[in-house]
Amino acid sequence: MIKVKDIAKAIEDFAPTALQESYDNTGLQVGDPEMPVSAVLLCLDITEEILNEARRRQCNMIVSHHPLLFSGLRQITGATPTQRIVAEAIRDNIAIYASHTNLDSAFEGVSYELAHILGLKNVRPLQPVGDDGHTGLGVVGDILPAPKLEFLRRVKESLNVAHLKYSAQSPQIVVRRVAICGGSGASLIKAAREAGADILLTGDLKYHDFTSHGYAMLLADIGHYESELCTKRIFSRIIRQALPDCVTYFAESESNPIAYID
Repeated sequence: MIKVKDIAKAIEDFAPTALQESYDNTGLQVGDPEMPVSAVLLCLDITEEILNEARRRQCNMIVSHHPLLFSGLRQITGATPTQRIVAEAIRDNIAIYASHTNLDSAFEGVSYELAHILGLKNVRPLQPVGDDGHTGLGVVGDILPAPKLEFLRRVKESLNVAHLKYSAQSPQIVVRRVAICGGSGASLIKAAREAGADILLTGDLKYHDFTSHGYAMLLADIGHYESELCTKRIFSRIIRQALPDCVTYFAESESNPIAYID
C-alpha cells in the first residue's frame, strides 16, 4: 500500500529538501504522512479548480511545484482561496505536497528538463551548489549554431510560449551557448555572462534587466508559467520509477494566471 510518505520520499530522494532556498516552504503542507494514496494529481499551482479536479478524479494527494503555503496562516475562515483550499483539503482527506526550489536545483530538475527539450548538449549547472558538480540553479549548455531569431522561434514553439519577449538592443548574433533558468532567473544574468552564454532564457525579467544587460547578451523572457509546466513531467517520472503501481494524473484544469490582449 502506497502512502503519502512514500511519495514524499521518492521526490525528496530526487530533490533533497536541503537544496531549497532559505525563503522556501517545500514538503508536505496538508495531510497525514501515513495516509494511503489512491491517486496523485500533478500540477504547477494549487487552486480551487485543481482541488475540485482532484475530487472529481478521486485523487487524495496533490503534488505541486509552487507551494500553497509560503508563510503561516493566521486564521482559516474561508476568506481567501488559500484558506478555503486548506480547510477543504483537510475535510476531504486530500494531502498537499510541494517541491519547489529544491526541484529547481536538483540534478535533472526543472532547468535540465528545459535544456533537454531544446536539445542542449554538455549541460551543467549555471550556479552550482555543493561539490557534486550537478546541482544548482539554472543550467548552461551548447547547441548547434543558430541565428538569433531562428533560435527564439524554436524556443517559442518547443515550449509553447504565446508571448516571448527578448532584448531588442542585443546584437544580431548567432546562438551557440544557452543559459536557462525555469521560473524567475534574473539573478543569474551575471552568471550566464560569465559562463559565456549567448542568451539567457528565463521568466519574470524586468524592464531594467533588458536595459542594463541586453546590450551585452541576448535575454529572453519565456514566462514563469510556461517555463515550469514541465515540472509535471518530472514528478510523473520520479513517481513512476520509484513507485510503478502509483496512479498519477496531469492536472487538466490548470491555466496561466497571466492573460494577454493581442
